[in-house]
Amino acid sequence: MSKESLVTLQQAFDERRSVYALGNELPVATQEIVNMAERVLLHTPSSFNSQSSRLVVLFGAQHQQLWDIAEEKLRAAVGDGDFSGSKQKLDGFRAAAGTVLFYEDKSVTQALQEQFALYADRFPVWAQQTSAMHQYAMWTELRTLNVGANLQHYNPLIDEDAAKAFSIPDSWELVAQMPLGSIVEPAGDKTYQPVNERMKVLGL
Repeated sequence: MSKESLVTLQQAFDERRSVYALGNELPVATQEIVNMAERVLLHTPSSFNSQSSRLVVLFGAQHQQLWDIAEEKLRAAVGDGDFSGSKQKLDGFRAAAGTVLFYEDKSVTQALQEQFALYADRFPVWAQQTSAMHQYAMWTELRTLNVGANLQHYNPLIDEDAAKAFSIPDSWELVAQMPLGSIVEPAGDKTYQPVNERMKVLGL
């Protein structure tokens, strides 16, 4: 890896944030986002090399449809309660250029449980960790392209309707949703807890 690439990676780690003010004018072609998602799937590690993570990348009408589904399901759940705050958040996600859906294939996890019975209770946990690595890899890579993103969890509320809308296999379980787009307003400053209270270094 060249020094220039290393600096870019370090900057992405440092500058990645939850960006909520997103627009639909991406600074790169949508195909670059698709290519990035492919790289994330190919090169992000997974327990036992399970490769259990699945991605669905939505743009255009399908991106809008996802957040229409979320609004419909959330309105039904809230009932007569105040929906204004939720409506504002959902409109912000709609305003983005696209959404990445992160799934885990339960059939892969179940096969591993059967093959390695000693660790059967751990495989669902490891699958969630695998998904988390894919989410972070995607989020960090998006930052290298100056594309903003945030992470949402409207599952399981939207699972069934999203599966029907986007022809999702029954074995895929929704884990998270990542709206992405141009950065209309950057995230605010982040506060940090002291590193020396969170880390030990031994043996130096």
